[in-house]
Amino acid sequence: MATISAAMVKDLREKTGAGMMDCKTALGETNGDIEAAIDWLRKKGLSKAAKKSGRVAAEGLVAAMVRDTTGVVVEVNSETDFVARNEEFQALTRSIAGVALEKGIVDVEKLKGEHYPGAAGTVADAISNAIATIGENMTLRRADMLKVSDGVIGQYVHSPIADGLGKIAVIVALESKGDKAVLAPLARQLAMHVAAAAPIALDGASIDPATIAREKAVLADKNAGKPAHVLEKIVESGLKTYFKEVTLVDQVSIHADHGGKSVAQAVKEHEGKAGAPIVIKGFVRYALGEGIEKPVDDFASEVAAAVKG
Repeated sequence: MATISAAMVKDLREKTGAGMMDCKTALGETNGDIEAAIDWLRKKGLSKAAKKSGRVAAEGLVAAMVRDTTGVVVEVNSETDFVARNEEFQALTRSIAGVALEKGIVDVEKLKGEHYPGAAGTVADAISNAIATIGENMTLRRADMLKVSDGVIGQYVHSPIADGLGKIAVIVALESKGDKAVLAPLARQLAMHVAAAAPIALDGASIDPATIAREKAVLADKNAGKPAHVLEKIVESGLKTYFKEVTLVDQVSIHADHGGKSVAQAVKEHEGKAGAPIVIKGFVRYALGEGIEKPVDDFASEVAAAVKG
């Protein structure tokens, strides 16, 4: 029997939103396996989460930058939110995004080794200098890129603290030979949708097969005892509902002028205006600090008390 620690209970509660004692029970029932415990809670109807999401806990900025048919997003972390309002830190983040865009590099270690504009050293040197000047630890956490051979890249930063900088940044790639005057506003609308709806994948085929298998297992267990042919239809219907919740093309567009249509339908309707087929090639959504946790003393004490009980 695995030992269930306070940290494990805390982790499971943050991932599922379930109660502490339910999390403790779930871990006990699954011998301390976090992933199995998530599924156990969902089968019991005790978890409201349909998918895991990291808790937004780190500070700093995410940046989005687009040039022609290429776009990048980067995340630079700091210790406090206050630093995000520092103009030097903003310039650092924006410049790093510019280097990634110009050099076509999103591998963090390679990006750190690139020349930093307007200075004698590298991106890593610029980060070190900012740490010394501002007095907080900083890290270049990640970067990503999208490009199309013909089409547009849509960009959106939610509640920007400065141009192209904020806490949620999105780029969306549309491949099309159509009218750019039609494609550009559509791409921005889609980027706004991604920021708000937070899809986990472009479509069902893009989701990790292991995630699909888990979803099927949860649906099957929730409806255990039904005839096989009935269960098969329930699982199939449940997957369609799941896709509508988590995949970009199947989600209902957030924009009123799309008339309640799915994103795929809205894009299809724009093909007539653009004068050519439109394909969503991909999207990148960065939410500041997702997947990074900060210790919360009071919450940890609460969990520890529950475990001891």
